[in-house]
Amino acid sequence: MSGLRGLAWLLVFQSLGEVFSRGLSLPLPGPVLGLMLMLVGLRFELVRGPVGECAGFLLQHLSLLFIPVGVGVMTHLALLSQYGGRMLFVIALSTWIGLAVTALVLYWPDRKKARA
Repeated sequence: MSGLRGLAWLLVFQSLGEVFSRGLSLPLPGPVLGLMLMLVGLRFELVRGPVGECAGFLLQHLSLLFIPVGVGVMTHLALLSQYGGRMLFVIALSTWIGLAVTALVLYWPDRKKARA
């Protein structure tokens, strides 16, 4: 029952984010605003407990969420064979760029401390 309350909280926060995003014409997507609202809501045990239980359940069954992606890839094998090499290159390049930026951001404060 607590897991259902957690799912309800997730849906409430996402819905509130959508309402704020569309109602106030904000440049952020509704789910992003919903996550920011949920971050504030997680300070309260009334929200934290049920959401934690629901999150645990969803993480245990995370592999089920990859089934639609696998079906989509199988239905578009012609596109994958045509653009697969380029897609692999772009994915690898963007991964390396993301890793490099993350390493630089994590390294920068230590370097700043060493100068001081």
